[in-house]
Amino acid sequence: MVLVRMRNTKGCNSIDIEKKIKRGNALRHASAWRGSRGFVTLLLVVLSVGCITTWMYVASQDSDITETLVGQGEVVSPHPRIYAVLCSTDYENYKRYPGCTPQKCGRAITDSVVTREEAQVLRRLADRGLALAGSEGGVSILDLHSGALSMGTQFVNIYRYFGDQIKDVFTQKDFELYRINSTEAKTQHDEYWHPHIDKVTYGSFDYTSLLYLSDYGSDFSGGRFVFIDQNGNRTVEPRAGRVSFFSSGSENLHRVEKVTWGTRYAITVSFTCDPEYAISDPSLP
Repeated sequence: MVLVRMRNTKGCNSIDIEKKIKRGNALRHASAWRGSRGFVTLLLVVLSVGCITTWMYVASQDSDITETLVGQGEVVSPHPRIYAVLCSTDYENYKRYPGCTPQKCGRAITDSVVTREEAQVLRRLADRGLALAGSEGGVSILDLHSGALSMGTQFVNIYRYFGDQIKDVFTQKDFELYRINSTEAKTQHDEYWHPHIDKVTYGSFDYTSLLYLSDYGSDFSGGRFVFIDQNGNRTVEPRAGRVSFFSSGSENLHRVEKVTWGTRYAITVSFTCDPEYAISDPSLP
């Protein structure tokens, strides 16, 4: 008979060792969980901060825009979109002209006065004229009536400065051309984003209109036209061929957003009721 002695592997030392192994495994699992939990927590914090930062940025970008009157993708035709506002008292400080001085005030937008093809022709004209010089501060201005053209940080008279060469560039057009890009402002003329009132700034203005020659969102970013009202701000998104027009008093306090990229083209046409301020069409030398 063969006697075989089977040794009990769960003696006192074996039990202690097993406990230590179990305790070690538990500690490793706990440590791994704490590490994983710490990573997850950190990730959640980073995501939260990122979301909050993004939200704050978006909110800061749009916080002053209460309503978009007309978006770039809309087509306002054949009838204009009209918004009535109460007239300010600005017109009382000037001689009134019955049948002309605003008695009812407002703002309006239409896409049926100038076609996009015609706007492209005008933009090419603007490019030819503004190519003669240009501002160092982002806003280049060309006024065919006075002949004023941005050159560096100053203005020159195109009719005197370029002489007969100007006949190869311009025709008889009654427009003031603006080209705005994202270049840092150099002079006060470049700081187009400040709120202002045309009637207060120019006095003779009774009505103001803008003809856009480029598209918001594809040709440039920023650069939206913003009406500043007591109960919120309302914007017009430029579209090539779009005309925006409004009475010039403080009922239509406004500004233009800073252009962040690209180039914004617009023509400003102002109207006065005072014959003393009437301007004849420009004539080439």
